[in-house]
Amino acid sequence: MARNNRNSGAGDLEDKVIFIRRTAKTYKGGRRFRFGAMVAVGDRNGRVGVGLGKAKEVPMAVQKGQYVASRNVIDVPIEEPGTIPHEVLGVHGTSKVMLKPAGAGTGVIAGSVPRAIIELAGLTNLLTKELGSRNQTNVAYAVIDGLSQLKTFEEAKAKREAAQ
Repeated sequence: MARNNRNSGAGDLEDKVIFIRRTAKTYKGGRRFRFGAMVAVGDRNGRVGVGLGKAKEVPMAVQKGQYVASRNVIDVPIEEPGTIPHEVLGVHGTSKVMLKPAGAGTGVIAGSVPRAIIELAGLTNLLTKELGSRNQTNVAYAVIDGLSQLKTFEEAKAKREAAQ
């Protein structure tokens, strides 16, 4: 379900629906359904974002999710064999996601939610482990938290020198 989203205003970003959730509220006349769609957007070159859209119909929820995701795009540093510079632990709520660099040829070893986000970021060799709650929404935000904590060697060195 990946497609290009050219009218997002954030460049040429590809989007992918991570999950669609249906909720129901019971009224006197019967049940009314609403939908929530978690969408990830990325350019497969170090930029990625996620967003949750909610609406009475699935297409509107997906569209809102795309908009929110394109507004929350972050930059991810990518090291040479298509991996991250260092190990990191992303946290959101009670969900934790460990992201670990991997050697060339390893591939992306991850669950469905982290895999969708990581592939849209452009990473090709990475190990992940979901810890704590496996709630899909919290896991997605934990992956983004982990990716946003990443620093290249040069950034860490510059920060260390500025502190002295």
